[in-house]
Amino acid sequence: MSNLDVRPEETPCRGRDEGGAVTELLEARTVPLGGVRGIQVDRVLPQRALPTVGAWCFLDQFGPARSDMRVLPHPHIGLQTVTWPLAGEIRHRDSLGSDVVVRPGQLNLMTGGRGVAHSEFSLGDEPELHGLQLWVALPEQSTGVEPAFEQHVALPRFEADGLSATVLVGSLGDAVSPATVYTPLVGAELTVGPGARTKLPLRRDFEYALLVVDGDVTVAGVPLSPGPLLYLGTGRDELEIAASAGARALLLGGEPFPDELVMWWNFVGRSHEEIAEARAAWEAHDESRFGRVDGHGDARIPAPDLPGVRLTPRRRPH
Repeated sequence: MSNLDVRPEETPCRGRDEGGAVTELLEARTVPLGGVRGIQVDRVLPQRALPTVGAWCFLDQFGPARSDMRVLPHPHIGLQTVTWPLAGEIRHRDSLGSDVVVRPGQLNLMTGGRGVAHSEFSLGDEPELHGLQLWVALPEQSTGVEPAFEQHVALPRFEADGLSATVLVGSLGDAVSPATVYTPLVGAELTVGPGARTKLPLRRDFEYALLVVDGDVTVAGVPLSPGPLLYLGTGRDELEIAASAGARALLLGGEPFPDELVMWWNFVGRSHEEIAEARAAWEAHDESRFGRVDGHGDARIPAPDLPGVRLTPRRRPH
């Protein structure tokens, strides 16, 4: 799970003020990540108009495409990474000693905390890859937790009329994920059957957003196809979803995140100094901070140069 942009821009983020139920369509942007094949992803979060949904602060969709994922060791602080493959298999190795393969329907969750490093490599020769990569920002009181890794191969499901939801993290209805979280939130993959029309139970104190992965649905009266993110705001008890031919979507939600964040490269922090210190530790090969990922020798992704200006959080536009 990484941001491979070789010239990452500072991403200043401020939690969204509660504004009640809305329906706002936000277009993803295509981001070239470089590499031999010039990999591109659709970056859904963060956006200047919507830096976070609950504690969710980063969402990339990659594929579907035949390609090799070869992401060398790189660091993270201040966040949890969520890897959710929709097609293909990915080998995850980290500085905690984890060495696992994650497959569609299985969850990899890594808590960066004070510092961790990992790598991700696809299995097979130019396999078809399709998946979602997400970050969850840790609240300020938890940014220094010890790094951890967990894999869940069986996740709970919430069933409604013509809809089945796999709950990655948090809870939806009576389905509660075993994944560790530090703030109230939910992430769920929705499979909507042909001709389905149903309602999902929501929490009024959560803000929500929905991304269609494939197919077409109508959500809260808004026709939605793959591509844009539909931001739904807060204050909802339920969400009406309908599909004529079937669809798959990702639902994200959580309590509006109160902290001001600075996101740069693969780091989530609160200040320029915190980001700069983490970058310096990675460049100094500080294994007491980030450990070492076995199986790659000395190969690793170097940190980009910091921009020539001070990294500062910025209030989002209203």
